Amino acid sequence: MISNFKNSFQNLKSYCEAQDFKGWDPYDGLNSKIFQALPLKHWDVARLAWIQGFKRSPINFRPLLLVPKEHNAKGVGLFLLGYCRLYQLAQKGDTTFGTKEALLKQIQELTQLVLDMRSKGYSGSCWGYNFDWQARRLFLFKKNTPTVVATAFCVEALIEAFEITKDAKLLEVITSAADFVLKDLSRTPCKDGFLFSYSVTDGNNTVINASLLGAKILSYAYKYTEEKRFLVPAEKAVLAACQLQETDGSWVYGLLPIQSWKDSFHTGFNLDAIATYQQNTGDTQFQTYMTKGWQYYIEQFFEDNGRPKYYHNKTFPVDIHCPAQVIVTASKLKLFQNHQRLLEQVLQWTITHMQDKKGYFYYQYRRGLSSKISYMRWSNAFMFNAMAHYFLETKTQGNDC
Repeated sequence: MISNFKNSFQNLKSYCEAQDFKGWDPYDGLNSKIFQALPLKHWDVARLAWIQGFKRSPINFRPLLLVPKEHNAKGVGLFLLGYCRLYQLAQKGDTTFGTKEALLKQIQELTQLVLDMRSKGYSGSCWGYNFDWQARRLFLFKKNTPTVVATAFCVEALIEAFEITKDAKLLEVITSAADFVLKDLSRTPCKDGFLFSYSVTDGNNTVINASLLGAKILSYAYKYTEEKRFLVPAEKAVLAACQLQETDGSWVYGLLPIQSWKDSFHTGFNLDAIATYQQNTGDTQFQTYMTKGWQYYIEQFFEDNGRPKYYHNKTFPVDIHCPAQVIVTASKLKLFQNHQRLLEQVLQWTITHMQDKKGYFYYQYRRGLSSKISYMRWSNAFMFNAMAHYFLETKTQGNDC
C-alpha cells in the first residue's frame, strides 16, 4: 500500500510541476474570452448558467472557448504548504520526494509567487481568485476580489514557509493579513459573538467556515505578536461558530435557507480552524465542541471501505476535497494515528477511483459519467497537500513511508 501511495504522489507531483502549477478551475468559466465578448456577461443569470455549464459538464470546453490555464492563489498556497511538509520530511532523513536543497528552492519560488498574487487596494495582505465568480444569484465576485478563504490558505502556507526560511518579511505579511480581516471584513452579531464576512462584498456574512477562517488568520497574528487586538475578535468568532454547532456535533454550511446542507470538507475546515485557534492561543475552552464535531465528522462522512461521502445523508457526488481534507484535519487535530487505518482506506479508495493515469486527480466521482477534467486548485493542490501531510505523519510515527 505504501509503495502504491508513493507512486501515486510521484505521478501527481510530476504532473503539477510540469504544468508549473497552472491549470483550470471548476468555476473559471467567466475567464472565457468568448463569453467576455458577449453582452450576456452583464446578466447574472447568464453568468451563473455559464459557470454551472462548465462546472457540471464532463466534457472540457475550456480550450474551445478560450479559457486559459492560470495560477490560482489558493492553489499555489496549498502547493506551498505541501512542499513545506515535504521539506520537513527531508529534514527527518526521507528524501524520496526531493532533497532539502531542492525543496527549499521550490518553497522560495512558491512563496514569492504567493506574495506577488496579493490583491491590491485593501487594508492588508489578502488574496482572491483569478476569475470572476457568480455565487448563485447572490453575489458577483470580480477577479481578484479578496476572500477570507483564499487569504487563510495563503497565510497558513506563508507561516509554514517562515518556519523554514526564517524570512522576517513573511511575519509582516501575516500581521498585514490580520489587518485585512479586522478592517475590511464586516462582522454580523451572532449568538454571543459574531460572524466575519466571506469577502469585502456586502451581505455575504452567513458562512460558518469562512468566519472561522478569519479567526484562524487572527490567531496566527496573535501567536507571533501576542497583541490582544487579534485575540479578542478571534475568540468571539470561534464562540459564535461553536454556539451554532448542533447537538450531534454537526454544522450547516451557512445560515441562509439555501445554505442549510451539511457536508464533509467544510466540517473539516471548521475543525481545522478551531484547532488552529486553540494551538496558537492556548485557549482550550472550545475543546468539547471540537471533540463532538470530530466524532460526527469521522462517523458520518466516511464509509467502511474508505469511500468518502459529500453530504451527511448522501454519498454522491464524491468530491475530491472530501478525502483530501480529512487527512489534513486529522493531522491538525493530532488524531492521525488514532484513525490511520481509515485514512489509508480513504486514500486508497481515492487513488483507485479518482486518479488519472497522467497523475492528476478528478474533480468528482459520480454514479454515472464522472468529470475527469484536471482542476489544479480544486483537485490537484488539495490532494498534493493532503498526501504530503500523510507522508510526514507516517514518517513521524517511525513507519517506513
